[in-house]
Amino acid sequence: RLVVTRGTGGLGLSPYRCEKASIIIIASTISLYPQEKYDQGLILATCATRRPTHDSLSPSVKSLNYLSNVMAKVEALASGAEEGVMLNTEGYVAECTGDNIFVVKGGIILTPTVASGSLNGITRRVVIDLAIKAGFELKEIQMSRYDMYTADELFLTGTAAEVVPVAQYDKRIIGEGKPGPVTRQLIEDYRNLVETTGTPIY
Repeated sequence: RLVVTRGTGGLGLSPYRCEKASIIIIASTISLYPQEKYDQGLILATCATRRPTHDSLSPSVKSLNYLSNVMAKVEALASGAEEGVMLNTEGYVAECTGDNIFVVKGGIILTPTVASGSLNGITRRVVIDLAIKAGFELKEIQMSRYDMYTADELFLTGTAAEVVPVAQYDKRIIGEGKPGPVTRQLIEDYRNLVETTGTPIY
């Protein structure tokens, strides 16, 4: 992971005191969830902490300002869930604290629009491409919690999570309470993609 900062400077909020930017390179292995969660699915809960509005902090910016996400994650863990669902100020689903959200309903894949407050993540875009190539119909919508409650399948995407299924949301069982066929196919397609493409690292 690459992290670019304004660099070192004095106390205060002015970025102009930082004379030279710093670039931090983090090279590490990461396993966000154990394999059993990919086999059984995660537990999600809605958080009271809302996604910041576009006019306060654009969701298109991948910044280190994760305070609201951290607060939502703490809420989710305290409730017994493993990941938290963040709503926007209008009450629509934005994203999870660190992952994008996808719903499968009647064979159609649904995901919140970027305008809803979700980060247009790299993994999100890759999975959308994989789904379309696999022949699935995919729509970006203003998603409600009801859309998630009544889903046949529900899964998350993220750099560390890759594609991970959801078994329960707000104490409601999703579908059959286990990874469904669409989710399983996209997990397989995504893993095949990352294992067979890209730049080799020696």
